[in-house]
Amino acid sequence: MILSLIISLLLLAGDSLGPAGPRNDNVIPSEAPVIPSEAPVIPSEAPVIPSEASVSPDESDIDVSGIIFEHIGDEYEWHITQWKGKDIAIPLPCIVIEDGVKVFTLHHAAENGYVLNENGKLVNAETGNRPLDLSITKNVLALIFSTSLLLIIVLYTARWYRRHDALKEAPTGLAACMEPLIMMVHDMARENIGEEDYRRFSPYLCMAFLWILLNNFLGIMPFFPGGANLTGNIAITLVLALFTFFTVNINGTKHYYKEIFAPEVPVFLKPIMPVIEVFSALMKPVSLTIRLFANMLAGHIMILSMVCIIFIMAKYGPLMSGGMTVVSVLFGVFLDALECLVAFIQAYVFTMLSSIYIGLARQKH
Repeated sequence: MILSLIISLLLLAGDSLGPAGPRNDNVIPSEAPVIPSEAPVIPSEAPVIPSEASVSPDESDIDVSGIIFEHIGDEYEWHITQWKGKDIAIPLPCIVIEDGVKVFTLHHAAENGYVLNENGKLVNAETGNRPLDLSITKNVLALIFSTSLLLIIVLYTARWYRRHDALKEAPTGLAACMEPLIMMVHDMARENIGEEDYRRFSPYLCMAFLWILLNNFLGIMPFFPGGANLTGNIAITLVLALFTFFTVNINGTKHYYKEIFAPEVPVFLKPIMPVIEVFSALMKPVSLTIRLFANMLAGHIMILSMVCIIFIMAKYGPLMSGGMTVVSVLFGVFLDALECLVAFIQAYVFTMLSSIYIGLARQKH
């Protein structure tokens, strides 16, 4: 590309020097038109070089934003890979309630009177209205799979403890991997909630931590059944935060509500403090939602962007493409390792904050 640019500049420079050179006033008038007739030859050839050095955007450019949003978004089918130019995907049932219940796959949506809108959602082809959509989408299937997998892991771990005396022998296999995680959450609940109440809330905190951690790691996996962006979906993180919100406020003590609606503050602050406290209580689930959603979504986008650089630089020749491929792979591996750390930290932070909120709501004095 640099060589082509230099040649183009030299040709353009030669074109600019031709008319400005020394002129012979004694030239026969009949031969004078020769110079202007030959002068256009150079400009006519100049575009040839950039057209050969460059590639048509329609043929070489890749839709980076399309690739990224296809991965982080929800779909009506689970794309696995491509084989010999054909997409291999798992068709998922589209369940629509509009003038009755209709069940079909995405390939038969048009036959049933539905198309996808600009947001990738099913709409009525005639009216453009959204029906009641209860489809088993990619995220829903990933949710069913991860929850079932976590249930199997927990039951298998519990079976070991039912068959062995943990006071006499150390756990082995899966139980040995799960015990440090469970005890970490157990100790966290004891420290933040208190010795008296922590056993009531430890199971919820443990399941929240394990579920978030499992789905964070499954989202990083680039192959089926991983790759779904569950914890990077704000609807999922909002539901998790609402579980914590209702757990906190349903189990709040009288002192907790007294601190919100009738705090012991100077008289001039009494009308203001309840408003601030209620707003603070409402912002807690919002902070839990945004923190988990934004961190996991950003990690997915960063990793996908580094991978796309390889294909973007492919059109600039083997030297540039090879160099950027090495850089992209190294940064991709680094970001994958960083994302594994972030996956654990975000699960830990969500669980820790939930335990702190519950502990504040269980105050006795």
